[in-house]
Formats: sequence, C-alpha cells, structure tokens
Amino acid sequence: MKERYFMDIERITSNQNNRVKEWTKMQSKKGRVKSGEYVIEGWHIVDEAIRHRQTIKQLMVVDESYLGDLPVDDDTEIFLITPEIAKHISSTETPQGVFAVLNTEDYHEQIPDDLKGAWLLLDNIQDPGNIGTMVRTADAAGLNGIVFGKGSADLYNPKVVRSMQGSQFHMKLFTGDILEWMAAFKEAGVKTYGTELNDQAISYYDITPTKQFALIMGNEGNGVDPKILEKTDQNLYIPMNGEAESLNVAVATGILLFKFVK
Repeated sequence: MKERYFMDIERITSNQNNRVKEWTKMQSKKGRVKSGEYVIEGWHIVDEAIRHRQTIKQLMVVDESYLGDLPVDDDTEIFLITPEIAKHISSTETPQGVFAVLNTEDYHEQIPDDLKGAWLLLDNIQDPGNIGTMVRTADAAGLNGIVFGKGSADLYNPKVVRSMQGSQFHMKLFTGDILEWMAAFKEAGVKTYGTELNDQAISYYDITPTKQFALIMGNEGNGVDPKILEKTDQNLYIPMNGEAESLNVAVATGILLFKFVK
C-alpha cells in the first residue's frame, strides 16, 4: 500500500490550483449541491469514515507519513497539500492536516419502506453544536436513523459535520418533510412523540420503554411546530424541580431517548 502512496500521490502547492478551488467551494451549500460532494476534516472523522466503509473519493494530507495510518481504497485519489492550503480549505482555525472528499446523499432521499425501530426527527434545529450532540446521543442510544426536517441546518454544513464526530457514519441520516414522515410512521405502526408544555402532554416519567418510536424535537427557541404537534400520538414534557425556564434541546433529547430506549 505504501508503494502506491508514493507513486500515485499528487502534490499541490498553490491555492489557485483548480482542485483547491473545488474543495473551497464545497464549504458552501451551493457548492456542495452542484458538485454532489463535501469535505470532512480531522483525524477522528476521516478515520471513522474509512472504518465504516464510506467511499473516500479524495484524501488530502499535509504530510506523507500520515498515509500509513489511513488505509484507503486503491480508487481514492491522494493529494499532498501545503499547510497554507490546509488552512485555506479548512473550516477550523487550526486544521489537523487531514481531509477527505465524500459524496453527498440525495437531499430528498425517499422514505424507506421499513420504518421499524427507533428514530429521531429534527424540526427546525439550527445550531450545529446542538445537532452534533443530538446525533451522537442518538448513536449512543442505538437509534436506527435521524431525519433533518425543514429549517434544520444542512447536514453537510462543515460545522455540523465536525460536531457529529463520525456518528453520522454509524446510522442513516435523511432530509425531508416531517409531516410526510409521520404519515409513514403511522402506516408502519410506529408511534410518534412530540415535546411541549400543555394540558394534553404527559410527563416523560410515564413513558414505557420500547424498541419502536419516533421522537420529534423542535427549534431551540420556538419548540416543535404546532402543526406537527397536532398529529403526534402523544406529546411529552420533562418536569423540572428547579427554577430554570427550559432545558437545552440537546440535553432534553438525551433525557428522553434514554428513557424511551428499551
């Protein structure tokens, strides 16, 4: 494998190189949609992508010695870039010098036929840090998949990608209309749960753990869309003993998921 690295590696030294321009454009949603590709960066995320059999189209490193730790397929294009280029294409202040290009999934991926299991739906969740925590928590809880609903941050946004820390490669991520997904869950016999504070909502203490459910979490400031809450099987709230007005949406997600999961 190492012989291949040294024979086939392409060295790039200028920010004006067409490859560099392509990687830079992938930092914007418009650029990602046009190319059908996005950039991941950092040792942990790139390693997770490789270990979970993601198709690595291109690998970019600032040091040839890094390649011995990244056993990519023979079809992967490999580039040696300068630290200056790494800073240019990075979304962080201090890049680790390891990048990869992957294909994006279809932004309007079809709802799968088999919707059994446990699911998390994000309604207009916008903060990348919250999304990353929620995805990692869902991963830890063993969920089947996550749906990014309308208004939620782009799942290929560099900050979102970085905050998910590789958990995005452990389960299936979708984008779509939550109401359409709810109708599909109903057809599949999977109950949907929202979160709100009203007389119809019940305490999460009263949840019976189950292997099949769909939990909908709403916008950081406004909560779940009322149109969605009208169509859930049950809405929940988390009782609070202190004087805080609300919980962070990612924290609330963790509490509810680990109560739900059987």
